[in-house]
Amino acid sequence: MDVHVRGRDMTLTGPEDAVAALVRTVGELKRILAAGAHLTPETVARAARFDEAHASAADVLGASILSAKGSTVRPKTFGQHEYVRAIRSHTITFGLGPAGTGKTYLAMAMAVGALQRREVTRIILTRPAVEAGERLGFLPGTLGEKIDPYVRPLYDALHEMLDPERIPKLMETGTIEVAPLAYMRGRTLNDAFIILDEAQNTTPEQMKMFLTRLGFGSRMVVTGDTSQVDLPTGTASGLRIVEDILRNVDDIAFMRLTSKDVVRHALVSAIVDAYDRSEEHRPGAGGTDRRQRG
Repeated sequence: MDVHVRGRDMTLTGPEDAVAALVRTVGELKRILAAGAHLTPETVARAARFDEAHASAADVLGASILSAKGSTVRPKTFGQHEYVRAIRSHTITFGLGPAGTGKTYLAMAMAVGALQRREVTRIILTRPAVEAGERLGFLPGTLGEKIDPYVRPLYDALHEMLDPERIPKLMETGTIEVAPLAYMRGRTLNDAFIILDEAQNTTPEQMKMFLTRLGFGSRMVVTGDTSQVDLPTGTASGLRIVEDILRNVDDIAFMRLTSKDVVRHALVSAIVDAYDRSEEHRPGAGGTDRRQRG
């Protein structure tokens, strides 16, 4: 197909379906610009690949989740768009999928937005302290130093969405709390936006404990990747069985993101697909907790 641009005019010559697709894409890009989004090569590529049967590229790529630090957080795929919609419309949302799909980042943006709109009075971020078989009690250093490696990804996301100088003050007042999952036991969490990250590393008992912390005026998002379980061999993952238990409970959503929703380097999506194919053909795969992080 030939494309000729002169000033504000564009002339297209080629097969009818290709011309129609490009005209549609250009129209979507104009709508994305009108929504205040910036056009990058990645945005143009995503708009061109968009499946119009699900939603328009402009409705997805132009949607705003959070405006902070001079930029706006927006969904970059249809799957991410639907994940955000689920969080908005459900009290508890499970975000399941591989690395790079924005599960935690988008949940964090939704939490910060809810705090800014005063829909909640605090944000609580938690992760199970499971990594390479280590336990907090056996690690050197103060409690804060022991916890830091486990919650660092949550801090990183916070620093992208809030003024770094504000974060210590918000944590001192309890407006933002970052803690290992074990510290949730025995509490009732009211008027809070609560995020459980790396939930594949919870046991069934821990998952039940966490979900029953839900208080009035609160919202929960649980994120994880069941292909990246770090629990000891033979220990069941609470994330793997929770859908079977709660699938028919109202106001709970289970959203699955895939390699199509990966927004990191293009190779990440290819790596995820390659590992998925390998797992499908590996003898004994499926239904167990044998898959461990490499």
